[in-house]
Amino acid sequence: MKTLGKVLVGIVVGVAVLLTAGWLALRRPDVPWPILQAKYANAASRYVDLPGGVKVHYRDQGKRDGPVIVLVHGFAASLHTWEPWVQRLGSDYRIITLDLPGFGLTSAPEGYTLARSGFVDVVDQVTAKLGVTRFVLAGNSMGGAMAWNYALAHPEKLEGLVLVNAAGWPQQRADGKDGPFIFKVLRNPVGRFLIGDLDTTAMTRAGLRDAFAPTPEMVDDAMVARYVEMSRAPGHKDIILGLMGGFDPADAASKEKLSKIAVPTLVMHGDTDKLIPVAHATLFGDAIPGATVIIYPKVGHVPMEQIADRSATDLDAWLKSKAKTTSP
Repeated sequence: MKTLGKVLVGIVVGVAVLLTAGWLALRRPDVPWPILQAKYANAASRYVDLPGGVKVHYRDQGKRDGPVIVLVHGFAASLHTWEPWVQRLGSDYRIITLDLPGFGLTSAPEGYTLARSGFVDVVDQVTAKLGVTRFVLAGNSMGGAMAWNYALAHPEKLEGLVLVNAAGWPQQRADGKDGPFIFKVLRNPVGRFLIGDLDTTAMTRAGLRDAFAPTPEMVDDAMVARYVEMSRAPGHKDIILGLMGGFDPADAASKEKLSKIAVPTLVMHGDTDKLIPVAHATLFGDAIPGATVIIYPKVGHVPMEQIADRSATDLDAWLKSKAKTTSP
């Protein structure tokens, strides 16, 4: 029995050593800002300083005197996700895109933590810095949750609200699944600790392919590299992991809360979304008075990229018929 016990202990120690060695081998350092900026900024990229040491990366493109649309990305993404809409709508609209703290090329000081109203405040501060007082606000996924919260906090500033596969409702998938593996890991404190410094290329690729279902072929190596490298920007890891561990159920959407939104609202959602159930689009449509809902068949989590032509055309038609788009 003693011999068997020693063998079992040896196996456990051996496995622990192998796992530790594997974890150390997969660890990756931060990517310096100059490298990221050289690779992912472009001629339209600008930066604005906000209180607390946050330096927001944004792009102000399109028709300078046109109606203003502000576009806000989802979790793990960046303003790059909106470029297809910028290209298609820029001739008629002034389009402002930005990277939220913890994402893209927006930097924050060491130890920076987001207040509960953090993203709403960032969007409000950026638009104020740019002299934009009235605009249409659109958000995808996490950015969609920020957008409807902004509509509740600053209704006087919005001409319209656009929710693209928006987050906010408690997740209760009809298929009983919890979404991509990466989100399961990040919801667990131990998982967040272990994954903090690891090479997440494989998980990122799998998550993106889920987001783009049923067209995973749209996910190429360059897209995966952009997501992975930007997630390794200095300080991003701590902000992102803090977000995953700091959700307050009191912040979830409810019919009572959303019924107070009075601006024209468009809800867009792909019916094969593996991250946010398409049923949530109906919940938004039912809760927000007068909301228009468009469900896209065989489209996933990012219709602005998957079906850029159709989704941009639908947005343009809705803006011209519903939202009171004006110049700033």
